[in-house]
Amino acid sequence: MRPPPVEPKRAVDFLRILHNLKATKRTGWVRKGVEGPESIADHMYRMSVMAMIAPDDAGGLDRDRCIKLAIVHDIAEALAGDIAPSDNVPKEEKHRLELEALTQMTATLGADTQAALEIGELWREYESGETEEARLLKDIDKIEMVLQALEYEDAQPGVDLTEFYAAVARPSDGDRQEVGGGDPEKAAAPSGVIRPNARPPPR
Repeated sequence: MRPPPVEPKRAVDFLRILHNLKATKRTGWVRKGVEGPESIADHMYRMSVMAMIAPDDAGGLDRDRCIKLAIVHDIAEALAGDIAPSDNVPKEEKHRLELEALTQMTATLGADTQAALEIGELWREYESGETEEARLLKDIDKIEMVLQALEYEDAQPGVDLTEFYAAVARPSDGDRQEVGGGDPEKAAAPSGVIRPNARPPPR
């Protein structure tokens, strides 16, 4: 039996929750004193475009799924907020809080609707990092953060965002052991990531 469609009122209620992603500034930039920091939605949008244009040398990447993963990966932050590493929230607790938020959001849509089921499936896929598409998106997440840090430092010379470059050295998800002692110049970045000293060419 095909899952039911989302009722119009439920769709509007869900979209109003998503407004929080547009209104909430990313915690790390706010705490570092960045002027005009990006929102969670800003970050998710550029990740979606990056997923669209990322190379696929092997030819087996599900491009549409990558874009959907980018759109959904931080969606729970609409209710859970942007929990940053500096908050010192254990990974398991962060996952619990975000899963609780996601459950509430999909219930707003109608938990048994196709849209809610797909959003939940995509979020869990990204969290587990077990598919090629999810692993790519985790790398893209870090690359986007490094690019944004470079842009802020270029536009705001007094801002030092070294710690964000060091973050790319940490393996995704389960293994949080830091590589290179947290020194961004020595750290091993994800495959294809911009090195912290590789600034974009002048225009």
